[in-house]
Amino acid sequence: MQEYKAVIKQEGGWWYGWIEEMPGVNCQERSKEELLETLRVTLREAIELNREEARKSAAGEFTEVRIAI
Repeated sequence: MQEYKAVIKQEGGWWYGWIEEMPGVNCQERSKEELLETLRVTLREAIELNREEARKSAAGEFTEVRIAI
């Protein structure tokens, strides 16, 4: 299981959140719990879309390697 950091805040009856490590993954919900779940779902979808796009761009034979930072 990978962990990511969410920056969240409550303002005007809404909760807002952004995933620090993944540009474009941000959500808005009425409760903190809903926000965290929506961020999880959106992050999973973004990672899967990025994975599919990378594999499609590589086309044909390719090698996947893990990179630790």
